Amino acid sequence: MQIQVLKSKIHRVKITQAELHYVGSITIDEDLMDAANLIENEKVQIVNVNNGERLETYVITGERGSGQVCLNGPAARKAQVGDIVIVISYAGMDLEEAKKFKPVLIFPDEHNKLI
Repeated sequence: MQIQVLKSKIHRVKITQAELHYVGSITIDEDLMDAANLIENEKVQIVNVNNGERLETYVITGERGSGQVCLNGPAARKAQVGDIVIVISYAGMDLEEAKKFKPVLIFPDEHNKLI
């Protein structure tokens, strides 16, 4: 039996852009992706702290060191620039592996930079 467990979390980053007329996704600074153990095209859940919206999309690599967190396509309607979001990824694993697994959690500063 496989269960879904928290794999990675970027806790409380600020939306820096929202691009409605773009293929859907979330663009994330490559430094944040690396620190959170996320890869391009990985499925993520986005939770908007400001308005309670939750959505699923996939990651696009953003410019390293830019602090960029941009919702693209229809997801852009779910947040405004300046909103605080949590980016979450999950992984499937068997129960015994899940009991030992430790997720990667990062807590960027107010400029989306690693502390």
